[in-house]
Amino acid sequence: MAEVSGLRSRNHFEPTCKSRVPDEDLSGVEDVPIFHQKQSPPLAMSENLEDELLPVTKASDSGIDASLTPSSDVEMQEEEFVAEEEKARPIQIVLANEDEHSFELDAAALEKILLQDHVKDLNVVVVSVAGAFRKGKSFLLDFMLRYMHSQQSESWMGGDDEPLTGFTWRGGCERETTGIQIWSQVFVVDKPDGTKVAVLLVDTQGAFDSQSTIKDCATVFALSTMTSSVQVYNLSQNIQEDDLQHLQLFTEYGRLAMEEIYLKPFQSLMFLIRDWSYPYEHSYGLEGGNAFLERRLQVKQNQHEELQNVRKHIHSCFSNIGCFLLPHPGLKVATNPYFDGRLRDIDDDFKQELAKLVPLLLAPDKLVEKEIGGNKVMCRDLVEYFKAYIKIYQGEELPHPKSMLQATAEANNLTAVAGAKDLYSKNMELVCGGDKPYIAPADLIRCHEEFRSCSVQYFCSVKKMGGEEFCQRYQNQLEAELNEAYTNFSKHNDGKNIFYAARTPATLFAVMFVTYVVSGVTGFIGLSTFAALANMLMGLTLLSFCIWAYVKYSGEFREVGSLIDLLAEMLWEQLLKPLSEHYMEDNIRQTVVNSLKASLTEQGLQHAKLKTH
Repeated sequence: MAEVSGLRSRNHFEPTCKSRVPDEDLSGVEDVPIFHQKQSPPLAMSENLEDELLPVTKASDSGIDASLTPSSDVEMQEEEFVAEEEKARPIQIVLANEDEHSFELDAAALEKILLQDHVKDLNVVVVSVAGAFRKGKSFLLDFMLRYMHSQQSESWMGGDDEPLTGFTWRGGCERETTGIQIWSQVFVVDKPDGTKVAVLLVDTQGAFDSQSTIKDCATVFALSTMTSSVQVYNLSQNIQEDDLQHLQLFTEYGRLAMEEIYLKPFQSLMFLIRDWSYPYEHSYGLEGGNAFLERRLQVKQNQHEELQNVRKHIHSCFSNIGCFLLPHPGLKVATNPYFDGRLRDIDDDFKQELAKLVPLLLAPDKLVEKEIGGNKVMCRDLVEYFKAYIKIYQGEELPHPKSMLQATAEANNLTAVAGAKDLYSKNMELVCGGDKPYIAPADLIRCHEEFRSCSVQYFCSVKKMGGEEFCQRYQNQLEAELNEAYTNFSKHNDGKNIFYAARTPATLFAVMFVTYVVSGVTGFIGLSTFAALANMLMGLTLLSFCIWAYVKYSGEFREVGSLIDLLAEMLWEQLLKPLSEHYMEDNIRQTVVNSLKASLTEQGLQHAKLKTH
């Protein structure tokens, strides 16, 4: 009997079918004393959580024959032990928020289980089962629980009429498990080398159900892979290419969250193929599974690069990869809505292979201790890793995984945007490129509008995925980027205008000339204060001109040069340009008036001459 932690809520094996007196000749797990009134391990939950635990099941409810009543003190003590053990149950440590599609860690529940005095300093073995929903993950974990409870017995699978309990499971097409759950009992096992390890069983939310996004699925799978020493990838009937692609996506999402990328960041991966229907090609079990997996993950020269990359990625992520082929459990299991896990309803082939699979994962000499960065992880360390990883997935540092259609549609639209921008840039280069002369701003705007219209038309003509509303977002993005590109072309064109380039020195010279004249006039009429102010302003302007010239010559202090250009532009736009336009307007008006007067005078003279004749 393996030592367990104190969180217990239900019985998961026949309470009276085997004696609990330890056999001294058997090793592998640590025995729990029958007399436990003063020796029971500390509870892993607080009192308020214990109030929610299921009530103790009576002997009559657990299938025990009423005629088999205890007749000795030992049997009575056994029943008390069973009552204590019935408190074990699955504890949800990662909570799923379906409305916001986010996950939270129940750190208190996790700490109550892993920080108990008798397990917190032990190296931890974490066996997790992940995969698509409604494929029997929880059902499999309950048999693992039976094995951990009864490792010393060859009949650990239980009696034929014993209902299967433990992690909640049921038949049907709707999902059962959400988030991540761990079993409240931490099993302490003696390995053959004499060391003790803590074994933790983990159940995960099924992927690809109707309520989970791709990010939800990737987060759950990545978290379970990052924190487990053995990840069981639960598949149905075969390994399809999309199974490998999803595994690549989920493991890459997990690898992104790790602070350091090691040569192989994850440990053991076990492909578990359920309902295997081709035993004539590859036999049930590990040997047939490994032969089948070798063919599936083989990298061939004539394979497409995409297929090669998927297989290389999987090999690069896991230190050990295996495969186990499991037959179908039988029609009674699949079609009977009242099936409760009794062995008599399960096909013999399934039970035979299951008896090989579970010890392959959980036998003392097969246990794989959790390692991160080459260092073994203890229970107390695992708590901190869970906190760190869940914090990363709650943030926005990582890219959001997308469905295949969404990723393809984005790539398709971005390609169309890039092609349209390239068309616009080429057309604008022909008009105002680096080797083209200065063009009038009005003509440049006209060309911009014409070329932008052509680019948008090109974008709309490309066949794209995602629908009209999805594509409209990228069209808006294209138009914004084209306007930004026009701004850059306009600045480049302005730089070719020699008068635009000379605007700053011309403005500074104009200010110096005006202040010089004002200084002279005010000094002549005795306004010495105004003359001094004008002289100071003229000196500052001269100093600014010298600094500007040095910046343009040396390329240093560019920020100062930009500031002087900005001030000169403000003076030009707000003062000098309006004055010059007003002066030019007055001159033009006066010229027109003089021309009209001269014309009228000339017409009057000609008319007078005609009258005299």
